[in-house]
Amino acid sequence: MTKQERIFALKISSIMAARMLGLFMIFPVFSIYADQYADSNAYLIGVAIGIYGLTQALLQIPFGYLSDRYGRKPLIVIGLLIFLLGSVIAAESQSLIGVIIGRSLQGGGAISAVLMAFLADFVSEDQRAKANAFVGVQIGLAFMLSLLIGPVIAYQFGLSGLFTSIALLSIIALGVVFTLPYVKPTTQYELSYANFKQLLKADLLRLDFSVFTLHLVLTCAFVALPLLMVQNQIVEVKDNWQLYLPVVVLSFAGMIPLVILAEKLKKTKAVILLAIALLTLSQILFYQLTLSYPVFFILLLIFFIGFNALEALLPAQIARRAQAQKRGLAMGIYSTSQFLGAFVGGVLGGWIYATYGLNSVFLLTTLLMLIWALVMLRFKQQH
Repeated sequence: MTKQERIFALKISSIMAARMLGLFMIFPVFSIYADQYADSNAYLIGVAIGIYGLTQALLQIPFGYLSDRYGRKPLIVIGLLIFLLGSVIAAESQSLIGVIIGRSLQGGGAISAVLMAFLADFVSEDQRAKANAFVGVQIGLAFMLSLLIGPVIAYQFGLSGLFTSIALLSIIALGVVFTLPYVKPTTQYELSYANFKQLLKADLLRLDFSVFTLHLVLTCAFVALPLLMVQNQIVEVKDNWQLYLPVVVLSFAGMIPLVILAEKLKKTKAVILLAIALLTLSQILFYQLTLSYPVFFILLLIFFIGFNALEALLPAQIARRAQAQKRGLAMGIYSTSQFLGAFVGGVLGGWIYATYGLNSVFLLTTLLMLIWALVMLRFKQQH
């Protein structure tokens, strides 16, 4: 990439990472600390974790389409302001229902598709896969960082302090947005069935299903994992970083060869299937094994090597296969699938935890991973 492309990719990825960090920071701690609310129960905890995915899912396509029509920058500003409002409401809430309302507004700032389309607008086609992979890595890094700093902030300042920190992140992201150029779109199209139909081709749908399942499994897992960590005395909540930090470093080291294999040697399909296999293995073993610190560490590492590789590869495939003038809409459909998966995962995870017990969550995720693998067997490798 040129210097200008690298700088632009860095700005887009920093906005995306700040926002995703804010959404993810509650994952490792919320199911532990949520009993401070009088209306707390297992089902509402799952909803609070995953509700942002529903509003994201509902608004990604409108935001993507409107950015194609009116420009990317104004929609990004609007989305971050909505995210800021939701963070403040969650921080001030004294009930779990109030947190759910705040989290739903956080998701209402549905700008993931707009950011990815903006990136594709300013990066040359031959460098686009690399740029999308770079942003995917930053998102993965934001998730990993959320696992490190979320427990520390929550232990020191409680959930209210955690949501206040998230609000500050959105203000920082807004500062970066104002350094980006405004470009008025030169082409227009109507939001019609015909335009949607062009973006519902088989392999694009497989990618949409992939990100749906990936984030469903992620959200389900993080209904269960923090509680399993406490129940099995893996590590104290305030010391979570001692587990997550080495997992962060090693999982990124393990992910890099997979991304290189996919992009340089054109083995994307094989790497996607391998990453799915790693995720599936981790879910089976979380269900089967007696958990100790070494076992928990290894299984978490396997999970995040697969997760990070997919976070880097899937959006690059969407950008490569979608038409340029409809890229915002294509990314909107993809991001809708991603966040709908997060919502369904939170609701299902909470319901299964409340109905069948905590460990049963991994039976559901294992089944879904096997279905996902079967779907991706028909995915076509581009050369």
